[in-house]
Amino acid sequence: MNSIIWLLIGIAIGAVVAIAIYIAIRRMVLKGQKEQIIEKAELEAENIKKEKMLQAKEKYLQLKSEHEKMVADKNSQLKEIEIRLKQKENTLNQQTDNLQRKIKEADSARQSLNAQKENLEKKAEEYDRLRSEVNKQIEAIAGMTAVEAKNMLMENMKAEARTEAQAYINDTMDEARLTATKEAKRIVINTIQRTATETAIENAVTTFPIENDEIKGRIIGREGRNIRALEAATGVEVVVDDTPDAIFLSAFDPVRREVARLALHQLVIDGRIHPARIEEVVTKVQKQLEDEILETGKRTCIDLGIHGMSMELVRLIGRMKYRSSYGQNLLQHSREVANISAVMASELGLNPKAAKRAGLLHDIGKVSENEPELPHALLGMKLAEQYKERPEICNAIGAHHEETEMTSILSPIVMVADAISGARPGARREVIESYIKRLKGMEELAASYPGVTKSYAIQAGRELRVIVGAEEVSDEQAAALSSDIALKIQNEMTYPGQVKITVIRETRSVAYAK
Repeated sequence: MNSIIWLLIGIAIGAVVAIAIYIAIRRMVLKGQKEQIIEKAELEAENIKKEKMLQAKEKYLQLKSEHEKMVADKNSQLKEIEIRLKQKENTLNQQTDNLQRKIKEADSARQSLNAQKENLEKKAEEYDRLRSEVNKQIEAIAGMTAVEAKNMLMENMKAEARTEAQAYINDTMDEARLTATKEAKRIVINTIQRTATETAIENAVTTFPIENDEIKGRIIGREGRNIRALEAATGVEVVVDDTPDAIFLSAFDPVRREVARLALHQLVIDGRIHPARIEEVVTKVQKQLEDEILETGKRTCIDLGIHGMSMELVRLIGRMKYRSSYGQNLLQHSREVANISAVMASELGLNPKAAKRAGLLHDIGKVSENEPELPHALLGMKLAEQYKERPEICNAIGAHHEETEMTSILSPIVMVADAISGARPGARREVIESYIKRLKGMEELAASYPGVTKSYAIQAGRELRVIVGAEEVSDEQAAALSSDIALKIQNEMTYPGQVKITVIRETRSVAYAK
């Protein structure tokens, strides 16, 4: 047992000794590696130090070279500047010498001029003295003073010049009258020959063809409700009689007739004809017609080569298609006036484009919906000024019926072209315009009452249909309104026969199922 203990103790002591020896050896090895690492690091540091010193030395030499080069460049520039300054100094010295020499020459010339002036003054005095002596001798011989002789000569010259001038003026005026008359006739005849076109006759009735009586019955509707809906939506009287295969649309406004015709055409093609569908189609057709009117105006301007016109004026030009003037379609008449004016202006050496523009716009006031109490020429001039047309064109529009003073050479050309095209002021034109003005006045009179939504004059002005809002006007008020409108028309307007006033009050309740 003891031997085992001692063996274990010996083993433990040996292990401790071995560990101590290992630790000592490990320290020695680490010390040697540490010294090697330090030496290696010192060597690398020395190499890096040498390398950096070399780089710094190279950088220094490079910077030094660049600095020396920059200094040399600056010195070179300074030398060039110095040379230029010396050259300028020499030039200024030369200019100074030249100026001094010129000043001396000018002083010498001035002195010479003064001497010549004194000599001339002496000669002038001598001349005046001699002339005075000569005049005295002439006066003594003629028996009159110089002033009297001069006045007598002037009077004789005036009388002779006046007689010759008057004779020349008379000859020139006679020749001008003869030449102007011949030239004016030639221009007018040439213009008429070059622009002669056919005219389109329009009236207040449009015929709508239908295929059979079945379609006519569907257009009429149960107890005439479809016709009433169409008349209320368009303001056109629908005349259904015994005429086979035709229905007549009557209204003084061609635009309303066209809306009714297009709406009827779409309803017949679609086959669904009832009040709700009629209102929907009429609204759609009105929008389409407005687009067509604008397109017609644009096409007309393009055909005539007119550019840069306001879109509102273009739209009014398109509306001319649905108006007539003295048996002519207003748009066709305006195109003729534009072409005639351009030809005349070209013959007279004026601007044909400006004349054509003024001719196209001369009747623009007839299709305006504003200020109907103004003459159409003045209204057209006001519209042209509003949309920034040139002053000479505005004056030509306003003066083509001599309702304002002519200040432009284009004005008489447009007036003559208007007369040539057939729109000369006459009884027929005045009757048509007064008729249309009377019907529009009836509609505006009815529309001025509160609660009125629409008003239409139909049957050539023998009936006035007034549509009122059910929320604003009661049945009793509708009856009183018809009497009030009738009384006001009777007191304020002049009309043939009698006028029937029909007030329509309609109640609508709308709901949506979702």
